[in-house]
Amino acid sequence: MPSLKDLKNRIASVKATQKITKAMKMVAAAKLRRAQEAAEAARPYSQRMGAVLANIAQAVGTDDSAPRLMTGTGKDNVHLLVVCTAERGLCGGFNSQISRLARDHARKLLAEGKTVKIFCVGKKGFDSLRREFASLIVERMDLREVKRIGFENADAIGRRVIALFNQGEYDVCTLFYSEFKSVISQIPTALQLVPAAAPAVTEATGGATAVYEYEPDAAAILTDLIPRNISVQIFRALLENVAGEMGAKMSAMDNATRNAGEMINKLTLSYNRQRQAQITKELIEIISGAEAL
Repeated sequence: MPSLKDLKNRIASVKATQKITKAMKMVAAAKLRRAQEAAEAARPYSQRMGAVLANIAQAVGTDDSAPRLMTGTGKDNVHLLVVCTAERGLCGGFNSQISRLARDHARKLLAEGKTVKIFCVGKKGFDSLRREFASLIVERMDLREVKRIGFENADAIGRRVIALFNQGEYDVCTLFYSEFKSVISQIPTALQLVPAAAPAVTEATGGATAVYEYEPDAAAILTDLIPRNISVQIFRALLENVAGEMGAKMSAMDNATRNAGEMINKLTLSYNRQRQAQITKELIEIISGAEAL
């Protein structure tokens, strides 16, 4: 049984931890609003970009002049998985959910006899995936020094993904990230980047039946638009991840603060009981000694 001094030190330690988790929750809550606004602002742009891409792709069809980023290599033997996670932990199961989705997808492809290559964006995803797929990780990008995610960060990743495709390193590229829904809900998502999967043209995407004339031709526009769309989708994924990370961290730190409070109450109760037992024991010894005299 721990002594009174040990219990007192443990209570002080847990109280110090509780202050830290409470402060981290407040910091995450302060950052969450800005991150959520950025993620929500990026969604209409990426959706509209997808609608424009769909309209032009419909005009090109299966023409031989269509860029390879849209038509692909004609094979699906080599897959590149771009796994975007956070740089830091203490955010519950946020990073592990993304890594689990990518890991399951990699295992499925390997079971089908495909070749898998992994591009890690973020330290936590790299740390998680290298335990099982260290030999499959071909690229890693660290954003730890970036204070605020900008389009230039996503564009650098997009250019590297396109460069690997042009070098014939893969046939299909899939992006993994977590879509932000609320503070307690982030949905791990897989999005195919290459070949560019243009969304179906509907009235919801704007202009389902519109007919356009393109200058220059549609294939030339696609050649410029698809690389830009890849960077836009990666940028949206990074913003969604930042918002999801802050929401998960806020929820995790709130749970940690409450758990620390419960632990403090239990330790305090144990401390008081042991202290009372010790006082009672000392009184009995005094009374017994007095009676012996």
